Amino acid sequence: MNPNYETAEGCVKQQEMEHPRSTGAEKSVWLHRYGEAIAALACGILIGVAWIIGSTSQLCSVIFYLLAFTVGGFVKAKEGLTTLIKERDIDVNLLMFVAAIGAASIGYWAEGAILIFIFSLSGAMETYTMDRSSRDISSLMDSKPETAVLFKEGAEMTVAIEQLRVRDIVLVKPGERIPADGFVTQGSSAVNQSSITGESVPVDKGRGDEVFAGTLNGQGVLFIEVSKMSESTLFAKIIRLVQEAQSEKPASQQFMERFESIYAKGIILVCLLLIVIPPIMLHMSWSEAFYKAMVFLVVASPCALVASIMPAMLSAISNSARRGILFKGGAHLENLAMIKVIAFDKTGTLTAGKPAVTDIISFQGYEKSEVLRVAATLESLSAHPLAKAIVLEAQSKGVEFGRPSDFLTLTGWGIQAQWGGDLWKIGKPSLLEKKFMTDEVSAEIDRLEGEGKTVTVMHHSQGVVGVIALRDNIRSEAKLAVAMLKEQGVQVAMLTGDQKRTAQAIARELGIDRVYADLLPEDKVNRIKELKATYGTVAMVGDGINDAPALATATVGIAMGVAGSDAALETADLVLMNDDIRKIAEAIVLGKRTKTIIKQNIIFAMTVIVLLISANFFQGIALPFGVVGHEGSTILVILNGLRLLR
Repeated sequence: MNPNYETAEGCVKQQEMEHPRSTGAEKSVWLHRYGEAIAALACGILIGVAWIIGSTSQLCSVIFYLLAFTVGGFVKAKEGLTTLIKERDIDVNLLMFVAAIGAASIGYWAEGAILIFIFSLSGAMETYTMDRSSRDISSLMDSKPETAVLFKEGAEMTVAIEQLRVRDIVLVKPGERIPADGFVTQGSSAVNQSSITGESVPVDKGRGDEVFAGTLNGQGVLFIEVSKMSESTLFAKIIRLVQEAQSEKPASQQFMERFESIYAKGIILVCLLLIVIPPIMLHMSWSEAFYKAMVFLVVASPCALVASIMPAMLSAISNSARRGILFKGGAHLENLAMIKVIAFDKTGTLTAGKPAVTDIISFQGYEKSEVLRVAATLESLSAHPLAKAIVLEAQSKGVEFGRPSDFLTLTGWGIQAQWGGDLWKIGKPSLLEKKFMTDEVSAEIDRLEGEGKTVTVMHHSQGVVGVIALRDNIRSEAKLAVAMLKEQGVQVAMLTGDQKRTAQAIARELGIDRVYADLLPEDKVNRIKELKATYGTVAMVGDGINDAPALATATVGIAMGVAGSDAALETADLVLMNDDIRKIAEAIVLGKRTKTIIKQNIIFAMTVIVLLISANFFQGIALPFGVVGHEGSTILVILNGLRLLR
């Protein structure tokens, strides 16, 4: 990135100078964002002019009212006619435009125009809500870095981020955006990660610390070793998730859209009956019947009802996105509000996911260093976190190790391989053959597991050679996160492939009552299915590839944004951008609050419609009152939904 442009706004200005045609696209975006509001404002001004000159020239007044109809009603009338022609269906937009024309046809030009004005104003407010939500969710896309300063052999070179390769060194100056995921090799600075993790305070970064593409460097200079290609960065993953964020509608909105179609047709039918039947059967004049029918058409239209759900839902999604909680759609926010139990994967979710070797017990006369050397040799081809921890322990102690042959992963249990002319196995104690489980080995395993450590046993054809214990530190926020969920009335369970005693020790420390241990990936799926059968709605929290099937099976799948695998991120319905599991309780509270506001909106909208219809039938109400009552309720419903932006 060019250092002369330290802000996103500066980058936009630079692009405008380099690409003048881009301003046309920006004008189009500006018009899309504010066009409806401008049209509504112009409609209101035209109505005011028409009303002022009405006392002097009726013809001029009508002309201005017609202009108000055209300017204010064009967008909604177009939407309604498109639905009618392409989908052969009637929606609320067409319904309201017909009502306005009906009012004008019997001489109520002002009332019809006011109806158009308030309807267009409420439409502009709804568009604002959706646009605001979309901008809040995808604002980080404006932070996408395009270039990087590659530092190679003492020289600086500006390259496109697509040209960066793993292990390249990039230079990031103060105020610039970090172009790639990687680790700091030199320098220190405070990095603003709010666009990705939602953290409001910049995070201090120094040698060895991980940084993410799209985040903003502070006052220091950083040299960063690239760890991921541009298409694999956390930033790229988030953008893919953002593209799905508003695609899935909640069940309540899907029902409302089906209801709107049926309801609109019913309103049209009743309106026609009100025009025809009273003059024939009740000796009412045609003009009076038509007037009552037009009032009915206005007050019975479901504008407020239709606007009860999506503005509120989108406001809530926008709110959560700003706090580092990314929903892939409103349906998942709705489902989260009903969650009865949450199941956590252990490693990388409740724990830091970085286990370290704590104990090495040797047998058969082997030295501890030899046990570590053979274990590191066997595990050197494995990608499992425990295997990496053993290899890292050997490297840190300067123990040299080799490569095995005939390497085979025993999914969920461990690995086996040929080494030194013998077949070796290393993995869970349950992998061990009974003839090798001596009292001495069993006692060591029981002791270590009782301390909450993960135990792995290594043996060859002659028996057990060593027992290695590892401990994965519990996340600092995990205990509080569990307590917060329990306060919400949500039960907490832990699903893990770890040994039972180790899992129980960690669960006791965290206050988790339900523990399911020694699970393979398919076992996790079965446990989720059992919990769903018992409780109905279940959430699953995980970060690994092996968690993806369980995430897909749960009512709501929740993935860790930073530590999560691609499979977990793509499968999950909700992503925690900064891996803070305390945010889950906040998301549940927001979901419940959203549900409450939607209920308030629906009840209020239905009450207003029933009262206005009843008043029209039993007493008769003036069309202006019907217009204000109906459209006023729509605006109030949208404003109530906007409260969720806070």
